Amino acid sequence: MKIFRKKSIESSVEQTHAEGHSLKRELGVWDLATMAVAVAVGAGIFSIGAQTIAFHAGPSAIISFIIAGVVCAGVALCYAEFASMVPAAGSAYTFTYTTLGEFIAWIIGWDLILEMLMAGSVVSKYWGVYLHDFLRLIGININTTWQVSEHFSIDFAPIVVVMFFTALLLIGTKLSSRVDAALTVLKVGVVLFIIIVGFFYFKSSNLVPFIPESQAAVSMGTGAVSANLEQPLIAWATGQPVTMYGIAGIFSGAALVFFAFLGFDVVATASEEAKDPKRTIPRGITLGLGMVIVLYILVAIVTSGMVSYKVLAQQKSPSLASAFELVGANWAATIISFGIVIGLTTVVMVLLLGLTRVIFAMSRDGLLPRGLSHTNTKGIPVRLQLMVGFGIAIIASTLDVAVLADMVNIGTLSAFVLVCVGVPIMRRRRSDLDRAFRVPGNPWFPLIMALACLIVMVNLSVLTWIRFAVWLAIGISIYFLYSYRHSQLNSVK
Repeated sequence: MKIFRKKSIESSVEQTHAEGHSLKRELGVWDLATMAVAVAVGAGIFSIGAQTIAFHAGPSAIISFIIAGVVCAGVALCYAEFASMVPAAGSAYTFTYTTLGEFIAWIIGWDLILEMLMAGSVVSKYWGVYLHDFLRLIGININTTWQVSEHFSIDFAPIVVVMFFTALLLIGTKLSSRVDAALTVLKVGVVLFIIIVGFFYFKSSNLVPFIPESQAAVSMGTGAVSANLEQPLIAWATGQPVTMYGIAGIFSGAALVFFAFLGFDVVATASEEAKDPKRTIPRGITLGLGMVIVLYILVAIVTSGMVSYKVLAQQKSPSLASAFELVGANWAATIISFGIVIGLTTVVMVLLLGLTRVIFAMSRDGLLPRGLSHTNTKGIPVRLQLMVGFGIAIIASTLDVAVLADMVNIGTLSAFVLVCVGVPIMRRRRSDLDRAFRVPGNPWFPLIMALACLIVMVNLSVLTWIRFAVWLAIGISIYFLYSYRHSQLNSVK
């Protein structure tokens, strides 16, 4: 079996013109940049920073954000080089298919499906939760949950937001991106307002000690590092005690906040819908990620300076709202709740788009049923978009998906590693290709970025790795039972 057979870049580009299986190019740099900001700036900006400060790194969580931001920026450059060469849907899946072969590409595609399916479901679920909180704060009490039985209920709020954006995407990607851009500008305005107000409560004494002394981890709320399967893989493998704070806390914090920066890889899935993709994709990715990094670091600085990390650690579920409440600014809770609702709304749309494009690319290659990649006269995969929207709506409205939220991180990081490794491989294998953007410092810079992603991965919990292994086992079974036999490469002589 030739499981490592590769698809040429020329055939990948040629597929983007296939009648009935191609997408319409209509997105510019600003559309792509706001897409990255839209998916990365969600509820996490209001909660992940506070949890990292409280239970992982203390004030040095600022360094955790910088580490995660630098790694993501480096990976983004690798994505940008590939996108300038292969302007086709599928992101890391398509890139890997041209470098490391079909089997590895399938694994990455399978991981990306996991990432976006779980992220879309989790975000949609929490959109309903935070919508209830916001409405309650302004005096409106609406129950959107139907208790079918003692152990089963349906929440209609996630269904509403998923179906709304599914309908928009069916009308056209350009219209969806404009709605997304308007909501993104609004939520960034809320974040900037909160940051500015937070600086009025800033006390430099709360930043001392900047790197707290390492101590044994204890149960201090939902964000605390627990023992056994919840401990980082590296600690479990080396027999190290589970600790918080200190240098180790900075890196475990970086693993946690890494989730907050995810989004630019979703932009790469829209490569086939970008105008002049060899230029707009690299610029859109780097511009969007740059804005996200600045926002997150500012939030980390404000949160660290407003309240001592020891006080935050005493809260059941610390967040940016907790910090404002602790300094007596309870009014901020309403604004933060509004920001979260708007923030999650845009995340849902981009994840719906991203998941559809990954499955679209895999279907067009025959690794999934070809009928899923059929597009209408407007270049919209209607059937697939409806299926994705229906799937996410059902999972979000009926299941407790929070337990699988960490799967988003490991699925994405595995894709990051292979994209970074693929850059020097393609430089050597296809030096003749036109590259509108080149990663500096090849081959060492991309390889260092791949190593950095691996370091972040081993700081994820043992339980996350076990679940990831199960997901991979399912994916590998599907590949050998269906995908290999139906691959479009079987027709290539």
